[in-house]
Formats: sequence, structure tokens, C-alpha cells
Amino acid sequence: MLFLQAQPSDWALFFGRFHPLIVHLPIGFLVVAGILEVGRRLGKLQVSGSTMSAILFWSAVSATVACVFGYLLSLGGGYDEEILDEHKWQGIGVAVFAWIAWAAKSDFLLKKVPFSAVLYLPALGLSLVALMVAGHHGGSLTHGSDYLTQYTPEPFRTMAGLPPRAASVAVKAKPIIDVTQAMVYEQIVNPILQSRCVQCHNAEKSKGDLRMDTPEKLIKGGENGPIFVAGKGTDSEMIKRCLLDEGDEHHMPPKGKTPLTDQQITLLTWWVDQGAPFDKKVADLAVTDMVKPALASLGNGKAVASAEATGKAVPVVGPAPLSPVLTMNVPAADPKVIDELKKTGLLVLPLSKENNQLEVSAVNVRTFNDAQAAALVKLSNQIVWLKLGDTQITDAALASIAKLKNLQKLHLERTQITNAGLEKLTGLTYLEYLNLYGTAITDVGLASLSDLKSLRSVYVWQTKVTESGITALKKALPNVEVVGGMSENGVAKR
Repeated sequence: MLFLQAQPSDWALFFGRFHPLIVHLPIGFLVVAGILEVGRRLGKLQVSGSTMSAILFWSAVSATVACVFGYLLSLGGGYDEEILDEHKWQGIGVAVFAWIAWAAKSDFLLKKVPFSAVLYLPALGLSLVALMVAGHHGGSLTHGSDYLTQYTPEPFRTMAGLPPRAASVAVKAKPIIDVTQAMVYEQIVNPILQSRCVQCHNAEKSKGDLRMDTPEKLIKGGENGPIFVAGKGTDSEMIKRCLLDEGDEHHMPPKGKTPLTDQQITLLTWWVDQGAPFDKKVADLAVTDMVKPALASLGNGKAVASAEATGKAVPVVGPAPLSPVLTMNVPAADPKVIDELKKTGLLVLPLSKENNQLEVSAVNVRTFNDAQAAALVKLSNQIVWLKLGDTQITDAALASIAKLKNLQKLHLERTQITNAGLEKLTGLTYLEYLNLYGTAITDVGLASLSDLKSLRSVYVWQTKVTESGITALKKALPNVEVVGGMSENGVAKR
């Protein structure tokens, strides 16, 4: 019969988190005891037996508590079982030998077993040795087995039998000379994962049973299944966790570790949107306007653009052209308003810290509605990108959205908006991207967009728009690209 391991209680995990704090107490007590004992035997220090007994007592008590809390912490899983088992028994050894050293030094055991004094020095010595070994394995569980030895210089590396340093360092990004010829996973995605994710998701420490150090393990996912859905970046757990507020307990990387930059999140999202390929070059994939600046920053000033005929990227000289609104300086947003939006579940992310521009996304709050949308007007100057796809908004919300005068990208896919709502957007002079996939829009609604002279991309797949409606809009706006007959993955690219 198979038994499922019970999920540890919140109390167990709560106290387990104190292990890294408590474990420093026995370390301090035992090291002090060792130093005092050496000084006493060399005649350099005068230390009473009662003082040594007190130090050893508290070292034993704290070591025991650290063992208990360490066990509770291990219930959360995600650690290399072999190293964890060794660390556990070494920690128990520290506590046991500390108790023996205390008992041998105190009157408690000396009165009952006269020869117990001979146990004192061996027990103290063994507790210190076990302490060092347990500390090494504790560091290995947290940071990897080569954490202490990774930067060992020569000739000590050779003397210790360690492999050459070049073979032991983490994966580094290969220099990118021509961005369009870069291998997307090997040269762009994997270096991001190595620098931000692999420390906690590797062969020796796999939090949530998730490893991200190889393509095979990345595809497999963790205890809750796959972490990305090929073709759907913003629907993928890997991306959602990065977009959460840094104070959220599910944010990745966890609080205290360096978070991913906006450009890194953009690149990972684009990779997933493109099907998460492991063997493709940038030139083999469609490059969206959103990812162009991020890709351009990887090379020597070269950017990428989409070739209209093939859908593949071709290099262009100089940085990718930016919308005028992206270089516009706007007043800083009121922190209280940002907090108000965050309380509704919206993600409010800095699009440009220098210019105080913001991206607002409802990717984690599908219940977002018309009443809540009214609060967006308070950031009418700052919101440049707005993602409300798959929410409960209707035409009523578009009256508020129409007041976001600097809006450049707008996601309305799979919402209840109609032609009447679209007519309210005609004043958005900077709007370049509009996603209407899966809505009830018809040719009439599409025609109302003809006054948006900045419009460059419109997605109308699975709407009631016809080819004649698309042709009419292109005639009014020659530079617009209307996507109306492609896969769901295609329209989800941005």
C-alpha cells in the first residue's frame, strides 16, 4: 500500500523558518568554548569551571533547538536528500557531543561517574568538528555543494584535488555580437535563469521539486506541474510569479534575493510566447515591438525588427524606434493611488522609472470589473501599457480607459466589450497596439478606429470582423497591421 506524505502544517513551517537564526547560537557558544579552553590550557586565560559549564549548557540547549527547527524546515522539501540526511545527523551529533561535554564538565556527572572527566575534551573536540562539517553541508543545501570551494585559488585548488575553476563556475552568457543570430535559450534565456533562479532550483536544492538548470527539468516543472505554457507567456506560472508584488510570499525570486529586471521578464515572456524553443535563433522567431529594446540591449547597439514578408527578424542599424510617448516625462504617481490599485489585485509595474511611466496588468485578477476600472483615471498621465484581458469589464470601463491620454498598448482580449465601447477610444492619440481577440467586435467597431493615426497593430481573431472590414481599416490607416486569421498562440504574443 502506498502512503502519501502529509503536508506539513503552517506551524511546523513557521518554526522551521527560524532554524537559520537559532543555528547561530550553538555555533557561537561552541566556538567561544573552544577558544576559552585552548586559552586556559595554554595559561593565557583564567576561566572558572562554572563559566565553562554554563557556556556548554547553553550550547547544548541551542543545538538541540536548532535540530528540532531544522527538522521542521526540512518538511518543506526541495533539498537534496543525501546532503540533507548527512546534515541532519551531523547536527544531531553536535547536540549530543555538546551535552556530553557539558555533563563531563559539570558536577552533575562528575559526582556519579568519577572518570567522566576524560570524556570532556574528546566530546568538545568532536562537537566542534561536527559543527564545521554540518555547517558546510548546511551551506551546500542553501547555496550548492561548491559554494565554499568555487573560488578557491591555485595552488590550493590543485592541492585539494578540485577541478579547474573554469569547469566549476556557473553558466555565463556567451558574448552576443549579432543579436539576430543569438541562440535564444542558450545565450538569452538560460543566463537569466542561472543568475536569478537556479540557485534555489538545481540538482542539490529543488524548492517545490522544481529544477531549472537543464531544459529537460525546466520542461518537467515542479510539484504543481509545468511552470510555463508554450505560446502563453502571461498565463505561465513562471512569468506570473515574477510579476507579483515583491512583498507577496509567492513572488519569485523570494524576498531578499535580487528580482528580475523588467527587460529580463520581457525576454522570458517573449521566449514563452514564441513556443519556448530550445534550439532556435532570434532570427527564427517573430520579434514584437515590446521585445525589440530588450534584445537591442544585449548586443553592440544593434536592434532587431520583423521582416513583413517572412515574419523573421532582420537587423537594423541603431536602436529600435520608440513611440514618442515612451520618451515623455510625466509627474510621479501618487503612492497612495498605486497602493489602492494593488489592493484590487492589479500589478502596477514601472515601465520607465526615469519618466515615471507605468504598466498596469490584471493578469492575476480575472474578476476586475467596471467599477474598479474607474480608479485607473487617477493615473491618467502615468499608465502607458494596460492589460485587462480575460477580465469582467464591459463598455462602461472604456469610458474610464479613454481618459488615459498617454496609453500606448491596450489589451482587451476575451472581454465583454462591443462596438459602442470602441467608439469611446478615439481620443487616445498615442495608442499603437490594441488586442480585441475573442470579443464581439464587428466591422462597425473596427471602422471607429480609423481616427487613431498612431495605431500599428490590431488583433481581431475570433471576432465578428470580416475581411472587408479589415481592408477598409487598412485603407484608412496604411501603416496598421490587422491580424484576423491566426492561432491563439499568435495573438497572445504581446
